Amino acid sequence: MPDALAEVLALPGLGWLVFAVSVAGIVRGFAGFGSAMIIMPVASTVLNPVAAITFMMATELLGPVPNVAGAWRSAAKDDVLRLALGAAVGLPIGVLALANMPAELFGWLVSLTVLGLLAALMAGWRYRGRLTPSLVTGTGALGGALSGSVGLAGPPVIMLYMASLRPIAAIRANLTLYLVMIDLMMIAVIAAFGLLQAGAMIAGLLLSLPYMAVNWIGGRLFDPAREKLFRGVAYVIIAASAILGLPVWH
Repeated sequence: MPDALAEVLALPGLGWLVFAVSVAGIVRGFAGFGSAMIIMPVASTVLNPVAAITFMMATELLGPVPNVAGAWRSAAKDDVLRLALGAAVGLPIGVLALANMPAELFGWLVSLTVLGLLAALMAGWRYRGRLTPSLVTGTGALGGALSGSVGLAGPPVIMLYMASLRPIAAIRANLTLYLVMIDLMMIAVIAAFGLLQAGAMIAGLLLSLPYMAVNWIGGRLFDPAREKLFRGVAYVIIAASAILGLPVWH
């Protein structure tokens, strides 16, 4: 444990990780999504692929806790269960890809995936059909595969829900619960593959406490009447993180 803690303190990009986690927590608290799209491009510049995802999931493990009770009351629980079942199928596939991925390729994939998904969100790309149980489960599987390979579970689910008639509070609640379950499953899958890295895990857990605090602040800022403003701010922050995380700068 002392060696792992020393490894955490010696991380050259620790200050950037702290900054990314702080901003991501506020965005996650008021928008219900977006934290991984901020943390992962930064983490991929200072950590190896497995460590970057381990760090992120450890950070997010406790962070959303202040908002879970409220999310449970507002969520469409059947959908959350279907998303989780799909993710359980997709996660191991993504982790297999992650385990064999070069660090530079990982950095490019993270940033370009974030930018591509963000462009689709901002352009208004939406699924226009009916949200069937099988479609929701399949979207959860895609999110699980992306989570395991590049740490980005949320965007496919976000784009699916933007087409639904559910109120924004219910969508936000579903995303909050789904992402919490993804983090728990990621820990189990990465541990099962023997890939957990102590230093990254400890760093994430240490930063999960301030992340929890800023999540709470972000949750208090949430106001359905200001949804467009919140989304706009989140999009700008996500884009900046992805662009700065491109390996071309490092």
